[in-house]
Amino acid sequence: MAVVLFFCMICAMLMAKPAGAYQLGEIYAASMGVNIKAFRLALILVSSILSACVTAFAGPVSFVGIAVPQLVKSLFKTTKPIILGGAVFCSFCDRLARTLFSPVELSISTVTAVFGAPVVIYMMIQTRGRR
Repeated sequence: MAVVLFFCMICAMLMAKPAGAYQLGEIYAASMGVNIKAFRLALILVSSILSACVTAFAGPVSFVGIAVPQLVKSLFKTTKPIILGGAVFCSFCDRLARTLFSPVELSISTVTAVFGAPVVIYMMIQTRGRR
């Protein structure tokens, strides 16, 4: 896994400048010389591999790092990273996991999946509706 992560991190670093241009819009990125189709394919491939490695290593709770920043970004309409979003979400889920069925504790992964999966599905549907 370390070899795959190393390779993907190098690819991600090499894609930093085109990603910055792409964030400003496809037309801007194309005018800056970014091949949009190739960049999209590389971005999806690298991000999918990195997400799969994180999930394989850390378990299902790791999707919090994938879904929560997107949710916070859409809620607050900002591209600035809000670091505490994942921590607040995990604290909330941990509190529910410990108190929902009081004598028995649930796994935090179960609670994050119950609350996080609908958010990810909604984000996917919303993205598909924009196209």
